Amino acid sequence: MKLMSAKATEQSENREWGVGNGESGVESRAGDSAPLPTPDSPLAAPHLPEKPLVSIRAGSKWAAIDLKSLWAYRELLYFLTWRDVKVRYKQTALGAAWAVIQPLFTMIIFSIFFGKLANMPSDGIPYPLFAYAGLLPWTFFSNAVTNSGNSLVGSSNLITKVYFPRMIIPGAAVAAGLVDLLIAFGILIILMIYYGVGAAWSLLALPLLVTLTTLLAIGIGMWTSALNVKYRDIRYALPFAIQLLMFATPIIYPVSIVPARWRWLLNINPLTGIIEGYRSAFFGRAFNWPMLAVSAAITLALLIYAAYYFKRMERTFADIV
Repeated sequence: MKLMSAKATEQSENREWGVGNGESGVESRAGDSAPLPTPDSPLAAPHLPEKPLVSIRAGSKWAAIDLKSLWAYRELLYFLTWRDVKVRYKQTALGAAWAVIQPLFTMIIFSIFFGKLANMPSDGIPYPLFAYAGLLPWTFFSNAVTNSGNSLVGSSNLITKVYFPRMIIPGAAVAAGLVDLLIAFGILIILMIYYGVGAAWSLLALPLLVTLTTLLAIGIGMWTSALNVKYRDIRYALPFAIQLLMFATPIIYPVSIVPARWRWLLNINPLTGIIEGYRSAFFGRAFNWPMLAVSAAITLALLIYAAYYFKRMERTFADIV
């Protein structure tokens, strides 16, 4: 009797827990908890797609320039430019006066040796004014190329820690030089007043010429900065190359002194048309549009090549800088 009573009690408990009648046995007593979620239940894990929605991979070596990304980081360009300006004149006794001293004293030396002693022609313009009008854009260009060429190596800590478009670094180095160009332009105004040379409507072309000079400096600066990361010889070769380029540019002498049959060789230098354009804008002379067009075409070609070369090398900067 006791054995039958114990067996009946066990069967009753099994029926309550769902054991023995084909049920899973996992479900608890009615009202205690909800059943486990099924694959079709909203509580089940989400179904993942077979292909990823977002793929992160290295860009092509010859990928197009991401202008959208450069625009998104435009504030970083401003802050890096302002940083370069402050660092340049930090703890200096003369400060921003160095932007004037370099072209001014170079003009004085040129005026003594080439203007007075060598009697270098200057196309009817007083030689100090003629020389300074050429030294003004040249000083900006040479300093911008030198600083941008060394900018990536000098910003190695920033490159290896934070992602941003690397083109901003040489671009900021060039943009910082525009402040010096603006300051040095004041000396040219003083010289024009001293020599009685009035302003002309051709000065309206000055923003175009400054833009063209800036683009040329950015193009060469990007190219040399990418080369400098891999080949540190660029640090020593660049100042020497810029010094040689000065004598191949009509700064000391006018273009008219070069024989006509060799003038095409001088026009290959894009700075030739640009600096002659500055003199035409300052002194109200007629522009040599064919020469200026050749300079603009070469500048654009150099800028495009430098941008694509920089983009190709960009993926290796953090590893070897």
